[in-house]
Amino acid sequence: MTENALEIKDLTKQYPSFLLDHISFSIPKGCIMGLIGENGAGKTTAIKAMLNLIERDEGTVIILGMDAGRDDQAIKEQVGVVFDDSHFHGNLTPLEIGAVLRRIYKGWDQDLYLRTLKAFAVPHNKKVSEISKGMSRKLSIAAAMAHHPRLLILDEATAGLDPVVREEILDIFQDFIQDEEHAVLLSSHITSDLDKIADYVTFLHEGKVLLSREKDRLLESMGVLRCGREDLAKVPKEYVVKVRDHQFGWEALVQNRRELGLLRPGLILDPASLEDIMLFHIRGRNL
Repeated sequence: MTENALEIKDLTKQYPSFLLDHISFSIPKGCIMGLIGENGAGKTTAIKAMLNLIERDEGTVIILGMDAGRDDQAIKEQVGVVFDDSHFHGNLTPLEIGAVLRRIYKGWDQDLYLRTLKAFAVPHNKKVSEISKGMSRKLSIAAAMAHHPRLLILDEATAGLDPVVREEILDIFQDFIQDEEHAVLLSSHITSDLDKIADYVTFLHEGKVLLSREKDRLLESMGVLRCGREDLAKVPKEYVVKVRDHQFGWEALVQNRRELGLLRPGLILDPASLEDIMLFHIRGRNL
């Protein structure tokens, strides 16, 4: 039995102006993986390709031990999906959406759906076009979870929501993975959300995987050095990942932060956040 809920290998999709370039990563069961990257990095393309919403050019996708190409229908029964924009017709109410979906999913649990709507304070009889973006997102999550999926795939599910609603939704995802047969893939440019809940992080940049690692180990290793040019020149190059200069001096993203701190005890070394790591890779340069 596979220990991974999702395994992506060499996933490739070519467009005239963009290439999703042989990306590979996996998500262990019982974990939340954050998929980060700037707008246009390929996050949504990757998700759509793994779900067969667009045709992939190369690569294999194994979801819950099943081949995404061969076992598409069986996989859909086991996966809940939420995109940034609601795909429900604006004239439908949450009750009407439930009536439609219960005919689609064999495992649909109407009681769970209604309980989740109530817990989210989503009005049952208002049309989708009449409810707020936050309520619409909660509706999408309630619908995604009502057929008892084992894997949740969420593309910018917290984007544009106020901090209180985001916190509430993140709590739901953490509760979901208390069952260690479950897993979550959460694509987000709000890296502070992933700082809170992600177990692993995969960083896409210009269609390529720059890194895919356990989040806590990544953050423990990485640091931000703030110094002048002379001090930066004294840092062994193997520690320096990317650098940026500004009017007040230099900043460097460094690895093996604690080791470097012992080697050069006078340096100002701060822990790096996921946002730091992303910004240095996008806007920084090699030393």
